[in-house]
Amino acid sequence: MSLDRAEEEALVALVRRAARREVLPRFRDLPPEAVRTKTRRDDLVTDADLAAESMIADGAAEILPDAAVVGEEGVAAEAEALDRLDEPGTALIIDPIDGTWNYANGLATFGMLLAVTVDGETVFGMLHDPLCDDWLLARAGGGAWYCREDIAPRRLQVSDTRGMGNLSGYLSAQHFRPEHRSALLQATLDFDRVESLRCSCHEYRMLAQGRVDFSLSGGNKVWDHAAGALAVREAGGAVGLLDGREHAPRHRDGHPLAANSRATLERLRERFAPLVEGQVED
Repeated sequence: MSLDRAEEEALVALVRRAARREVLPRFRDLPPEAVRTKTRRDDLVTDADLAAESMIADGAAEILPDAAVVGEEGVAAEAEALDRLDEPGTALIIDPIDGTWNYANGLATFGMLLAVTVDGETVFGMLHDPLCDDWLLARAGGGAWYCREDIAPRRLQVSDTRGMGNLSGYLSAQHFRPEHRSALLQATLDFDRVESLRCSCHEYRMLAQGRVDFSLSGGNKVWDHAAGALAVREAGGAVGLLDGREHAPRHRDGHPLAANSRATLERLRERFAPLVEGQVED
């Protein structure tokens, strides 16, 4: 089962409305009481996150009335909501503001993520940049596309496979255990360029557009990765977990690794996997 075009267009319009109504008006205009911490000092939630997720969840109930809704902030308030992904049927996954630390601190690298799964498989993804009002759209078996209102959609293709010394990409070392961070960073010193945008939305966008070659994340929150993993696959890349498993929304642990090809993915696994033991810190 997949979404029809009317459902896709309605979801895209809903996310864009939430951006205009709830996210953009608050950008660089958040009073201190509108920003709060969750699990640690740099894990933030803002009034904009809560308002945007509520608006998208309410609107999605009209577009996909039979879908279970799993939102980042909803799960933060009620962890059992994540179990909805284990049930058969359709689920809608929402990250109302991805890169909340950036957003709350006035940095323009943030996005909005939405994915739809059917029986545990991601069939649709949207990676939206509210400031530029453009988005990546991915359909299972239907490609990944760069979209903007004033131009025709452009099909995306990941970068060409290249040697390790020419790789560029993203590694969020701060999300790994402290004892693993130094070794992980040391292992990238012969790469061309490695950094972190603190925003899964834009890291996946860059990878799916062929701007970088890989990304390795310390955490595996489904709202951070479902849409982006589909976009990378549909653009010709490969996505898995560092421990050798394939990436899937049902996995709650492990370290997502996305690359421009299966060959690059396997070479990166060989380099990074021995350096990481156990799971990401809470």
